[in-house]
This record gives sequence, structure tokens and C-alpha cells, in this order.
Amino acid sequence: MDTIHRAAPLPSRREVLRGARALALSAVGSMAAAGCAEGADGGVGADGRVTIELWHGQTDTGRKAIEHLVADFQRTHPGIRVDMGGGVLADAMLQKVTAALASGSYPDIAYIFGSDLASIARSPQVVDLTGTVGAGATPWHDYWAPARAAVTINGQVRATPAVVDSLAVVCNKKLFREAGLPLPQPGWRWREFVETARRLTDAGRGTFGTGWPGVGDEDTVWRLWPLVWDLGGDVIARDGRGIGFAGVGVQALQVVEALAQASSVYIDPQPGSEKMYQVFASGRMGMVITGPWQLPDIEEAGIDYHVVPLPSFSGRPMTISGPDTWTMFDNGGPRVRAARTFLSWLMQPAQDVRWDVEAGSLPLSRPTQALPAWRDHSARTEGLEVFTRALESARARPAHPAYPKVSQALGQAVVAVLLRRSTPSEALRSCADEADAALLIPR
Repeated sequence: MDTIHRAAPLPSRREVLRGARALALSAVGSMAAAGCAEGADGGVGADGRVTIELWHGQTDTGRKAIEHLVADFQRTHPGIRVDMGGGVLADAMLQKVTAALASGSYPDIAYIFGSDLASIARSPQVVDLTGTVGAGATPWHDYWAPARAAVTINGQVRATPAVVDSLAVVCNKKLFREAGLPLPQPGWRWREFVETARRLTDAGRGTFGTGWPGVGDEDTVWRLWPLVWDLGGDVIARDGRGIGFAGVGVQALQVVEALAQASSVYIDPQPGSEKMYQVFASGRMGMVITGPWQLPDIEEAGIDYHVVPLPSFSGRPMTISGPDTWTMFDNGGPRVRAARTFLSWLMQPAQDVRWDVEAGSLPLSRPTQALPAWRDHSARTEGLEVFTRALESARARPAHPAYPKVSQALGQAVVAVLLRRSTPSEALRSCADEADAALLIPR
């Protein structure tokens, strides 16, 4: 989350800044070929204390949460100092880290979006963390499958998961009552979603059945992957030479088309989906597909809400999780060892649960989920358990360097269908041409 928060990840964590990202990804490719200089500063002070640099990417509540954790870490690990003074917000982290790698002066740890990891990991300065997670206090298999998948590239763990989330549908109970509609229940279908959105829409009152980001960025795209997966497709074909949704993508886009044709979908024209969420928080939208990061804002707005898993075509549970990462860079032996120590500590359930509760993530692992602190927090937050339970069947986007290009092509297709400028079949043909070309470029 291709957002980080007030009491959750920033609302912009899913925002993708396309132009800057394209330049940054190209630069990473150049560095992968040429290599980068090792950080010059050994990080060891005269007193033997090692200083590591953390670019955390957070603001507001997330920043306070990581500051509290770092303070506790330094109290219990007096030989390590964590410098949090550098970096930028997560939305600009890719280009910031890319420039830092090119200059040879980069952090020890940075908050990198999961969809960007495969591109950043082409740099030889990214540390392989396979041994770190394998020797951690929590067995690696106890982490949710999408959290593991998001940081694993070609069998190697190239980062540790930082946040994990999932998508579900949040419903406005008042609008459902006024429309005389029962609240949806687990196991519902996409055709029911489309019909429910139509019946919730009232042009005279200015109410919409649902909303969809309309910029064409990752926020637009990642809502469509659960439909593709449920239909038996995939992001990338098994042979890696083309997209894996050339056929089923049309059927997935037909859901978007049906919403657009019924004028039952609010199309958010700005990155970050903030307008869409504002419409829901104002009581003028019946359903919104979102993640747990949005619940604090919905509660603050006084919306009486209901959370239900995503619909499906098959009746099987299906959703997406978009884990973001803590990615580590090689600044020499002492700093690498200190950074490993910090990340290993941060991933342990006792610290993970604090980060989850304070910063708005879901638990990274089942042991965290079982802690009393998480159970109490979940019991106090309406619908949170639905998002957590969804992790049992959630999937993650592939950690593939061409993913941003595939996403960009599909984003353009979704927007074309939303705005009724193209049919699903026409939009997907254009998407396939562009995405297949990106997948054929040697990497």
C-alpha cells in the first residue's frame, strides 16, 4: 500500500507517482548494471556505538509509533543508535533511495513499497535477508503468506515486511436501510455487488452506490487483481513472457463497466482516493472497497458501518494484500549487523503488535494475532477482524521488476472503461500490448 495515515497508513500510501517512478525505475536498472559504491561511513563511533540510518517514510501517527519503538530499542540495545533524521515520505521514497544509491550515500534501512521492491532489489547494495528471517524469533512460516511473498524474489528474502493489509467492503448501514436492502454477507457475488450499487444510487440525493479510484495508478489497479485471480488468471503468465489475464481480464473489467454504465460509481479524479473516501465519510456512498487503514476516519466521521469480505465470482474467499517493506542496504559489516539486529527485533510479535495498533497495520504473523493486545484492539474496532481473517486467503502482487509497467498499462485500461471511453475487450487489448512488451525487455 501500493498510503500511510492518521491512525493508520497514510491515505496516500497506495498513491503511485507515475512520472517520477518511471524515471526512478530506469535509474535503478542503470545502477544494477554498473554497481554502486559502498557507503563510506563505517558508522562506528569512538565509543564503539554503531549508528544506522532509518528512512521510515511515516507521518503523523505512523511517525510517532516508529519513534516510540526506536526509543525502546535504543534503551535495550545501547550499542546501536538509530538515526531517523533523513529520508522522505513513503510516496517519494523510491526516487529518493534511487538517487541515494547513485550517489553512494544511502540509508541502512528504508520503507519501500512492496510493488517497488523487485526494482530496487536489482541494486547490489540491497542486503539478502533470507538468513535473518530464518533465524528470527518467530518462525518464517508463521507470517501471513502475502507478507512472505511480497519480500521474496527468486527464492531469496530481499526485505522484511513492514505493514500488511487486505481489502474488504465497508457498507453504510443507514443508506442500506433507506434503500430497503439487507446488508451483504460473506460469500456474495460480484453480480450482487453491481446490483446493490445500482439500488443504492440516488442521483437526486447525490448518493453513489460505490466508488473507484480513477487516476490509473496502483490504487486503481490493485482492486481489480482479486477478480482476476478468482477467475483463474494471474498478473504474469507462468512462462513470464506475457500477462496472465489476457482472457479473464475482460470479465473482470466487465464488472467495472457495469458500474459505470449504471452511473452507480463515484470516480475519484485525484491520486490518493481522498475524495472517494470523503464522499463515503459524508454519508453519500453506500459501499467502498478499502482496507483497515480507513476505519479510524470512518469511525471519526460517525458512520454506522458494516464490513464484509470482497465479493467473488466463485464463492471462494479472495482478496489482495499489499505489504510494504523495510529494505536494508549494505553500508559495511558493522552497520549491516546493527541493521539486522534492529529489523529482527522490530519483527518480533511484542514490537509488531505495538506498531500494528498504533500505526494501523494488520498483524504480520499469527503469533502477533494471538497476543492479548491485538485481540483487545480488534474487539474494540468494528470490522477489523474481517480484514485480519481475509489474510488467510489473500494474495500479493508478484515481486517482479516489470510489475510497475504492467500496473500502469492495466490502470489505463480500468480508467478507459470507468470513463466509458473503451469497452473491456478493447481496453484489455491495449493493456496487453503495452504490458507484454514490458515483460519481454531483458532484466
